[in-house]
Amino acid sequence: MTVKDADIARALIAGLSGSPSAVAERLHAQPDGVYCATLPDGARVWVVSRYDDVRRLLAEPRLALDKRNSRSGYQGFGLPPALEANLLNLDGADHARLRRLVTAAFTARRTDQLRDRIQATSNALIDALPATGTADIVADYAAPLPVAAICDLLGVPADQGSMLRECTQVLLAPGKYGPGDLAATLGRILALLTQLIAGKRAEPSDDLLTAMIAARDGQDRLSEEELLSLAFLILFAGYENSVHLISAAVARALAEPQLAAAIRAEPDPHTEPMNRAVEQFLRYDQPATTAMRRFPTEDIKIGDTVVPAGDTVLLAVAAANRDSAAEGSSHLSFGHGPHYCLGAPLARLEARIAVWTLLHRLPDLTLAVPYADLPWKSDHRQHALTALPVNVTP
Repeated sequence: MTVKDADIARALIAGLSGSPSAVAERLHAQPDGVYCATLPDGARVWVVSRYDDVRRLLAEPRLALDKRNSRSGYQGFGLPPALEANLLNLDGADHARLRRLVTAAFTARRTDQLRDRIQATSNALIDALPATGTADIVADYAAPLPVAAICDLLGVPADQGSMLRECTQVLLAPGKYGPGDLAATLGRILALLTQLIAGKRAEPSDDLLTAMIAARDGQDRLSEEELLSLAFLILFAGYENSVHLISAAVARALAEPQLAAAIRAEPDPHTEPMNRAVEQFLRYDQPATTAMRRFPTEDIKIGDTVVPAGDTVLLAVAAANRDSAAEGSSHLSFGHGPHYCLGAPLARLEARIAVWTLLHRLPDLTLAVPYADLPWKSDHRQHALTALPVNVTP
């Protein structure tokens, strides 16, 4: 396979943020469905796009998340050490131990307990929209709803929740800020989470943070850094992906009148047809175009292509979901295998409530611009709207 030059590599990475269907078609046309490019810094990246390969490799133990397995000096987001000890940086026994402890705290019951509060938040946000005129569903609805849910889940007080929302906005748009701003924001988050954990130890309550502090497996418990890192991961990952899923789902529903009518015909957000609708949103409008980067611990063969140990591998879940081999199979938007997303039930619950409630409460809501003209992020990692302008009528 020929390694492309830096200019073509830039075009590839930028192109992954375009139409997901067009990108999937281009990637599937590559030999073995694998695209290899050299990035401007000289590092190689391998994009794997076919469903069967992506599903298998998501559960492949020889593909490590731990960036110490990178031979290109990959640095990633540059988190402080106290926030690095999370599930997205660990493999094997270390990952299994941490996930076991977190799963004991992050139960289905705890997620289901949020149902009424998410519904109430959804209604309150709709009440706050202008009675007539235009609104931005991303800023005014899709963004504040998940952060409120995550704060309820973790047990973050409302005043501190607003500060966390400000911080996450900075982390979601790093190109708008300098290194000093990002470092300061991470410092604020670290200080707040440290304060919250200390407070939960002194006065336990019925929330996920308290449950994680109490979680144990025999004598094994989460360390201080693990608690901080996991709380940060739940806050950041849970917030970001849900914002993008809700806004993309609303946009698609408003662009397809029959779909919007079918959703409005459902008596509540928790029917089986609503479940199926959300699964379709997840398959075709999933927030992440690729899974977390991985590094082979040894050479790995994909068809006739050999990916060298230590190179960076991107598993293109958006392309895999559109592969003909995926028909009749489960989508991969939450991953597969030992790293399957712990927050999947919460994301599904938020999307069901958010989309159904908005369309029911505002039956005449319409897009303010054509769907084809909506602004999407120029980012190969995400299929995400930067704004969703709508017309609101009484």
